[in-house]
Amino acid sequence: MGQVAGLECVICERTYSDGEVLYTCPSCGPAGILDVLYDYDAIAAGGFGLARLAANADRTQWRYLDLLPVSGTHLPPVPIGWTPVFHLAEMAERLGVAELWIKDEGRNPTGSFKDRASAVAAVKARELGFDIVRCASTGNAASSLAGFATQLDLTTFIFVPEFAPEAKVAQLLVFGATVFVVKGSYLDAYELCSQASERLGWYNRSAATNPNPIEGKKTGGLELAEQMTTNLPDWVSVSVGDGCTVAGIWKGLKEMRRFGVIDRLPRMLGTQARGAAPLVRAWREGEEQWAPVDADTVADSISVGQPRNGVKALRAIRESGGALVEVSDEEILAAESELASHGVFGEPAGVAGIAGIQQARWSGLVGRDDRVVHVMTGSGLKDVKSAVRAAAGRPMEIEPTLDAVQAALDRAAR
Repeated sequence: MGQVAGLECVICERTYSDGEVLYTCPSCGPAGILDVLYDYDAIAAGGFGLARLAANADRTQWRYLDLLPVSGTHLPPVPIGWTPVFHLAEMAERLGVAELWIKDEGRNPTGSFKDRASAVAAVKARELGFDIVRCASTGNAASSLAGFATQLDLTTFIFVPEFAPEAKVAQLLVFGATVFVVKGSYLDAYELCSQASERLGWYNRSAATNPNPIEGKKTGGLELAEQMTTNLPDWVSVSVGDGCTVAGIWKGLKEMRRFGVIDRLPRMLGTQARGAAPLVRAWREGEEQWAPVDADTVADSISVGQPRNGVKALRAIRESGGALVEVSDEEILAAESELASHGVFGEPAGVAGIAGIQQARWSGLVGRDDRVVHVMTGSGLKDVKSAVRAAAGRPMEIEPTLDAVQAALDRAAR
């Protein structure tokens, strides 16, 4: 287990001892998101660094227990992390960058980056003695929580908005979760879930409230730094909803620089859907406050009109010297089709950053000689309806004869 030194509020910067506060800062309320602090000197003295990592045969996110707020006592048996990073030369040329790399988080057990956070949340809940965990989600966080909670004998209650894709709800049900489909927006589901949790005493998995899950997301940055130690990119691209993912990856990258695993830091490129882009506007205006919007986008996993972790996200972007951009749903679906033509099937939120790279290239934020890694956060199987919208063609219905096959081919050739 990492040497947790305390928790710090992102608003008032007050610090609390480990275990003193469960969720947000008592002084600042829900806006007072806490950040987990570590005793890095003690961790360094314990030998964490390149040599220990090189000798560690564990190819899961638990290889980073030194930098996580959980012990190794209740780890789930299904492995998470160490997802592949690979180069797509032809797509890099089309986007106009020197190199494009993809880190495919769709290879995680439930098909998304959220597995990293949910596994840490489930382990922490078990360590704290909770029997019931809950979350509100557009789908991925919920399905990943249900997938890991069932491994640790935790009961799961999930609140999803009515637009949550059917495939994600199916995952929840097959993992044994109790699912409430809320007739309203993600914000409605989030508020109702929070009220139920407070009244009934359930453990809150939300990375927008609970400081521990974002530490799981941090492993994406820890892992990326280790995988690309000698080939570090200029930019790391990620889609942005609540803001937890970009903030977590940035924290992981900074920690790997602290421990000498990498010798410099890349810049962060965050992408929001145009129908849910309050943080883009805040970034452009140099603010840390934003007006809520009525989120409306095909990219359900980032369809967040009131980001709960926006302060951390904005600080990560600015500290890295990076940028936030917005893209249309049409551009997102085109990116889904384009990436699939290179053999990678991502859901709309997972590929939005590809459209973001192109947008940043057009605007001059990303240069022709820059090298970019895009963190593809979710499998395309998470949202089949959107995949059908993104597809270039449609299936051909035919009679079971060879003549019918030939006739269909002839029609397609016209």
